[in-house]
Amino acid sequence: MAERKILTGITADAFVSDADRWALDKLKRVPLLPMVISKFYELGFDRWMYCMNMSRSVRCGPRQYPTLYGILQESCRVLDMPEPELYLANEAQANAFAGGVERPYITLYSGIVNNMTDEQLYYLIGHELGHIKAEHVLYFSVGSVLIPLLDLLGRRTLGTSDVATYAMILAFYEWMRQAEYSADRAGLLASQSIDEGLGGLLAMTAGFNRYANEESVEAFMEQARAYQDADPLDQIGKVLIFMMGGKYFTHPMPVARAQDLERWYLSGAYDLIMEGKYEGAPKEPAGR
Repeated sequence: MAERKILTGITADAFVSDADRWALDKLKRVPLLPMVISKFYELGFDRWMYCMNMSRSVRCGPRQYPTLYGILQESCRVLDMPEPELYLANEAQANAFAGGVERPYITLYSGIVNNMTDEQLYYLIGHELGHIKAEHVLYFSVGSVLIPLLDLLGRRTLGTSDVATYAMILAFYEWMRQAEYSADRAGLLASQSIDEGLGGLLAMTAGFNRYANEESVEAFMEQARAYQDADPLDQIGKVLIFMMGGKYFTHPMPVARAQDLERWYLSGAYDLIMEGKYEGAPKEPAGR
């Protein structure tokens, strides 16, 4: 792998999608949201979640999983951002997440580390760094704690109507899905290889299995395009999936993520960033 380009001064505007911005703006307009965020801080959920994660995971560093820590360090240099804490947790699920509003951290599950090459881990860690850089973590944290709590205790817990709470919940889930597309772009910027980025998505979708050496990114992308170009009856099926529960998904369908990432790459937006043409890029000296 060639040396990665350091994207000095890059801001989240370089990779945050228009749909992400639109969905977050829509979420912020929900009247109930300020009260929910206030409760999140008032009840100390951010500190509680940080302590819970630290108590159940192993923190990576120069003397603890130095390879993972090195990937984090280099990815942070590429995306020009401070290092969050990095943890490894014993979970079979192929997953990872970013948390910590005041003290950012990333937690990788052992299931996903086992299933990815080091180069694919640049994409994965870059994805989670993208969430932190784009300031997604506050809204993710609020949604992951208080939405299930509202469902558990009753939707009038905060003194609001069922309609207001339902509107907020749907807005949260819509934004969460759109935020994943933006973070996938950050993962590609950290990896700086479309094949490794798409391979990382394939590895997450297929999960840990003993036939991983037979995986084909090309075949996976053919599947993604077939899903996107489905005939009218299948398109109706996709709508029904959404109406029957898909609107509560926190992530888009993996094939949709793969195709969106490929589309962004092919649009030329990635190449422009690699050429230093992005918001916050250092200016060329006068006279050159």
